[in-house]
Amino acid sequence: MLKAVFPSLVMACVLGAVEAASASDYPSRPVSLIVPYAAGGGADTVARIIAERMAVSFGQPVIVENAPGASGSIGVGRTARAAPDGYTFVEGNWSTHVANGAIYALHYDVQSDFTPIALIANTPLLIAGRKGIPASSLKELIAWLKANPGKATQWTNGPGSIMHMTGLLFQRETNTDFQFVPYRGTAIPDMLAGRIDLSMSLPPDLLPQLRSGNIRAYAVTSKNRLEAAPDVPTVDEAGVPGLYAFAWFGLWAPKNTPREFIAKLNAAVVYSLADPAVCLKLRDIGLAVPERDRQSPEALKAFQKSEIDKWWPLIKQAGIKPE
Repeated sequence: MLKAVFPSLVMACVLGAVEAASASDYPSRPVSLIVPYAAGGGADTVARIIAERMAVSFGQPVIVENAPGASGSIGVGRTARAAPDGYTFVEGNWSTHVANGAIYALHYDVQSDFTPIALIANTPLLIAGRKGIPASSLKELIAWLKANPGKATQWTNGPGSIMHMTGLLFQRETNTDFQFVPYRGTAIPDMLAGRIDLSMSLPPDLLPQLRSGNIRAYAVTSKNRLEAAPDVPTVDEAGVPGLYAFAWFGLWAPKNTPREFIAKLNAAVVYSLADPAVCLKLRDIGLAVPERDRQSPEALKAFQKSEIDKWWPLIKQAGIKPE
């Protein structure tokens, strides 16, 4: 019996020693950060800001690899199939790690096939309208929408997007009805021309026009006001409490990635987000760094679950299908 057990104990000790040594040396070569979107977009910009500073922490390059397609599921799926060795991780967001799980028949599970690393950036949306709408507050906007059911229009960047889902949430919470108009790009020119009434968009899309006085912002979809637009009330202040919606970015590794590697990846992210230059670069593109207690793997896991619990029923109730 001892003869049978002894080799197993030796092997376990050897494997444990190898794992400990590899963890202490990690990373010993370049690390790949997969971005499931094309180069040059917002997700790519965020990834490159973070990757540059993580590389300093690691002492190894963090190489951004763009793998766009299928609403982000190609790059995310590639990460799900990658070796759990700490050398491949992915930047995900509300679409890839929440909405896609309810809309698409994926070959991976958006929760169980990944190990969370950290939430890296987030931003609420602005609820705004064209200048000619006869409403100067959110309550007045709701009254106008109720007086004109089904007539107003909100532009989105497609069915199932955060803009679309925020509009559906707004309708449910305010008992209003309006039309959704999808655009491949921006609808700002049509909004300025009066052909589109509403926008529930990321601040960078709207702030230039808001500052120029070309549109009116009614509320921000968070508990706190925007630093970049301090005069815009929160939804709580404006009369629709709890109507929260965020665009956000996080990092995930393949499932079964050793916790020692996850700890080092997380430490590199925390180090990066503590850099004032990184914070400034993110703020310049309309994003905020999450509070320190929201940067842990456990916090990202809990946050993703809360987002899934919130949005999946609404997505499924709306019957949103792949385009």
